Amino acid sequence: MNKVFTLLVFAGVPVSVIGSLLHWPSVIMFVIYCVTIIALAAFMGRATESLAVVSGPRIGGLLNATFGNAVELIISIFALKAGLIGVVLASLTGSVLGNLLLVAGLSFFVGGVKFKRQKFNVFDARHNSGLLMFAIIVAFVIPEVFSMDMNEGRTMSLSIGISIILILLYLFALFFKLVTHRGVYQSENSEGAHEHDEEPEWSKGKALLILALSTVAVAYVSERLVHTFEEVGEAFGWSELFIGVIIVAIVGNAAEHASAVIMAYKNKMDIAVEIAVGSTLQVAMFVAPVLVLVSLFFEKSMSLVFTLPELVAMVSAVLLTVIISNDGETNWFEGLTLLAAYVIMGIGFYLL
Repeated sequence: MNKVFTLLVFAGVPVSVIGSLLHWPSVIMFVIYCVTIIALAAFMGRATESLAVVSGPRIGGLLNATFGNAVELIISIFALKAGLIGVVLASLTGSVLGNLLLVAGLSFFVGGVKFKRQKFNVFDARHNSGLLMFAIIVAFVIPEVFSMDMNEGRTMSLSIGISIILILLYLFALFFKLVTHRGVYQSENSEGAHEHDEEPEWSKGKALLILALSTVAVAYVSERLVHTFEEVGEAFGWSELFIGVIIVAIVGNAAEHASAVIMAYKNKMDIAVEIAVGSTLQVAMFVAPVLVLVSLFFEKSMSLVFTLPELVAMVSAVLLTVIISNDGETNWFEGLTLLAAYVIMGIGFYLL
């Protein structure tokens, strides 16, 4: 399988460049871009696994989420520059839903089919649950509620203030987990107990280099993929909201999707959960606030005001994930429950 993905990468990237230069039909290029991104995501998954063996599940999962979200950040900045505020907010919503319901759901389901019970660090799960509740329910709902009695200028000021607080709290959360309390909350099933016996596929330097190069390639292909959405949407009857919430989010987070499922299949649930939940926290507490601040340099500024369907969907996803993951173990049926919730929301956004 690794040879297949290697072949797809070395064939897909040049074909993507050639196809874009020769202006091949958008539907054909859409398929080529998606296949290339999936193959690149597999490379990122292997690099993440090597880093996790060397550095531990927390740092490995954090690196994967960071490199994966870098792609979405780049795409969103291009969209902000083009004035597509609605698409950017929809893609942020899609990232939250995709990571909490699709990625975690697939990971729990695939891993649960192979292993009847899978455990992960319950202390990390509860810590992340608190941050999720804060980032989504407090920081995203407050601007929506308060903006009802505010003009556009005051709403933007509120969004800027919240964005700065979110970024600072996210940096303090990393400092808490990786410095002051690293190794303090270890569960009996923690993978760190036996990971030192495992040999990484690639060295730390090689894995970081592959992650960086893959991210650059994914960023290029994803940026080209965005230009096909309009024609592909017309061909398949997809609305702009559906493209932002479902398509852009899935493509922009393809790396995390693949990596988390692979980790779960190998019963490395600490890494899988860290990728899925950690990526969500990074999107909500870092990517979204940074986009708000970056938008100040463009013609149209973006506030942290989502639509009501987007807010309800994100809050529902957070509550469901918290309830399922707070016991520190999971199975295939819980994964199926998360996937069912994602499909239901996907249908709703498609019909809006």
